[in-house]
Amino acid sequence: MILAGTIVVDYFAGILIENNQGTKRRFYLILSLLANILVLAVFKYYNFFIENIEVLLAAMGSKSNLPYLSILLPVGLSFHTFQAMSYTIEVYRGNQKAEKHFGIYALYVMFFPQLVAGPIERPQNVLHQFHEHKIFTSENFVKGLKLIIWGFFMKVVVADRLALYVNAAYNNVDNHNGSTLLLATVFFSFQIYCDFAGYSSIAIGTAKIMGFDLMTNFNRPYFAKTISEFWKRWHISLSTWFRDYLYLPLGGNKVTKYRWYFNLFIVFLISGIWHGANWTFVIWGALNGGYLVIAIVTQKFRNQCNDAIGLSKNKTLFTAFQIITTFILSSFAWIFFRANNVHDAFLIVEKIGTTFSKELFVKWDVFFGVFIGLFVLILKEFKDEFWVNKLSFFKKANVSVLFYALIVALILLMGVFDEGQFIYFQF
Repeated sequence: MILAGTIVVDYFAGILIENNQGTKRRFYLILSLLANILVLAVFKYYNFFIENIEVLLAAMGSKSNLPYLSILLPVGLSFHTFQAMSYTIEVYRGNQKAEKHFGIYALYVMFFPQLVAGPIERPQNVLHQFHEHKIFTSENFVKGLKLIIWGFFMKVVVADRLALYVNAAYNNVDNHNGSTLLLATVFFSFQIYCDFAGYSSIAIGTAKIMGFDLMTNFNRPYFAKTISEFWKRWHISLSTWFRDYLYLPLGGNKVTKYRWYFNLFIVFLISGIWHGANWTFVIWGALNGGYLVIAIVTQKFRNQCNDAIGLSKNKTLFTAFQIITTFILSSFAWIFFRANNVHDAFLIVEKIGTTFSKELFVKWDVFFGVFIGLFVLILKEFKDEFWVNKLSFFKKANVSVLFYALIVALILLMGVFDEGQFIYFQF
């Protein structure tokens, strides 16, 4: 019912925007955007808003009588909302003709491979594909199947094994020391990547088998040399959504210096809120926004330091230093993304910073799954990042078949029947 209501509103809004001029077009756009945002706000943020109002009023010696809503957040609502909003915005900008066929527009919004967790598509990328006659081909089937298999490997072999350790540590912070929490934090960096990128690969592969091309959502983000580059490689459909529909309309970098800093920071702050109704996500977004602003402010100073110590002269060493530094910064921010609450997040930071232990206990299947899975994952990503056109060995058909047969075996061995859900299903 929720999807049906917003689909009807946005379908007619698109037609009305295209058929009118001036303020009327703007009115219908705002009406459509408000309808989508209101649905998202009620289902995802209402109770969070009430909780914070109560805390604020209690601090002032007052009390709130606002009711809580006992409602469940519809699966994938955040993704659906952003995809629906991109449609009316693109029609308003003149980049997309309004879709007159109600069924095709509904299919654009509810296309099952990417409905739950993206990629968040633009109408000009996929709407025309729903008008095309699709023919099943063996080439698309093979390409799609490879993507699906790799996605399941990332999910059930790597992410789900890592989750066993991460959940044990992050759900019981008081009883863990700095070293176990540090290891859990590093593991979570790979868990969330493999969980979400794995789902994206499955979604893109499923669409490919049916003849549809969805946008790439991840591009080996942990090889990024800066936080800015990281966000060009991580969840690309969301990053570009915020760039096109929030950052650039705010003025982007074509404004005064301090307004530019504000634009960067506010975009990532809103991105944090989009990810979840919890202050941990707000802090996570603020950290990433802060990283970008600090990087700009300190650019000249850092260049001088690199030149002074000769680091920038050794390209390989400098690249490794940049990749490791970016990974550490992003992993630190992930602490707040994963922590159950702000108190736990700061306790984890405190323990990692002050306490280390030499004893780490993990189950054999966690140990095997984690390190075998990470080895295969890093090997493939390293090859794709640096040797994509250099190693003819990997291009041989029998090697490719053998590689994916190994991946399937690991998927079956490591828990294809586990009940673990994709992390991003909740957003």
